[in-house]
Amino acid sequence: MAGFAEVRFKGTRRGYFSYEALDIAPGTQVIVEADRGEDLGEITALGSIAERKCSSSGGCATPLPEMRVLRVAHDSESDQLAELRDDEICVRTETCELVERHELNMKVTEAEWQFDKNKLIIYFTAERRVDFRELVRDLARTFRTRIELRQIGVRDEAALLGGVGRCGRELCCSTWLPALKTVSLQLAKDQSLSLNPAQISGCCGRLMCCLTYEHNTYVEARRRFPREGKILRTSLGEEKVVGVDILRETVTLRSAEGEYRTASLEDLKREVSAKPD
Repeated sequence: MAGFAEVRFKGTRRGYFSYEALDIAPGTQVIVEADRGEDLGEITALGSIAERKCSSSGGCATPLPEMRVLRVAHDSESDQLAELRDDEICVRTETCELVERHELNMKVTEAEWQFDKNKLIIYFTAERRVDFRELVRDLARTFRTRIELRQIGVRDEAALLGGVGRCGRELCCSTWLPALKTVSLQLAKDQSLSLNPAQISGCCGRLMCCLTYEHNTYVEARRRFPREGKILRTSLGEEKVVGVDILRETVTLRSAEGEYRTASLEDLKREVSAKPD
């Protein structure tokens, strides 16, 4: 019976493959079918977990992927892959020199050989469309293989290169985050965070992905609090809500005379429910 596998390649590139009669597990290096050849990657998920990840990424149009895991990689092939990774440093340097020679407004981010060297992927970022036809011809003559230039965004660049976030841990996008989702400024507003770009932006210069992690919790908790600006009739008379603290579960109120006080949410609810008619 055919199985379902997720395979990770260099950086954040992942692919989904079918396999039969293979003794594989997460962490196993395998040889898989690739574009006009073979590639080497590492198993990251199998079975239903791989299927769910494939579905969430939008990459599954058929019950089983057409591409297959061919076999488990030999130790010598793993060593060969390490040599390719070393060679990619030289490839990136030569590509940068060709980009400068052609005076193209693009930044070369990374290079990746297909395991059999039948294809070379060059990742780059650019602010606008780039005419790189002459560059591709020079790259093909230099490396004598099929060239694919792949433009990526700055968030994808950060995921590909990796790094350390302001939290002191490795970037989520380059380690475990399965897909990059849209992050809006409204997420920071809903959590009463500082809107200073320097404090809520990641290494990529865009809003941090982690703003989405607790957003739903804040939205649900916020529903228990009165909205700012609302006038409440409490035991002390009419007071205006001027601020809420979700973590401390407190509400700041201002009286008609301009006096401020802070009350716990539970105490405020009792005051409002016990107010005289």
